[in-house]
Amino acid sequence: MKKILIAEDEEILLTVLKDRFESEGWDVSLAKDGEEATDLMAKTSFDLVLLDLLMPKKDGFEVLQEVRNNPKLKNLPIIVLSNLGGDDEVKEALQLGANEYFVKTRHSLSEVVEKASSLLKNISTKQ
Repeated sequence: MKKILIAEDEEILLTVLKDRFESEGWDVSLAKDGEEATDLMAKTSFDLVLLDLLMPKKDGFEVLQEVRNNPKLKNLPIIVLSNLGGDDEVKEALQLGANEYFVKTRHSLSEVVEKASSLLKNISTKQ
């Protein structure tokens, strides 16, 4: 079973994402802020992280930076799912090591789940 960490502070979106990924057969863990997300990543092995950028305690940029600087986590696939859609934010997140970037309002849940599955398949075929 594929394990995903969803780091998102919007309660409704968190619930919807959790339900959707679970219905697709994923084992889902949740973090409501960046600090909780980095703590969970340090303790648990995930196949993929879905990361919001605007969160309390640590924002997604800080989380990305920490993860990519950690030798144990640096190759962990991360998809950013954010309301920030400006070129600067997208560019910064990708430069910090995000594998994909989705603006929440521009993509359906189906697209996000599909991209998550596709990303994992691509990574496993390269190994």
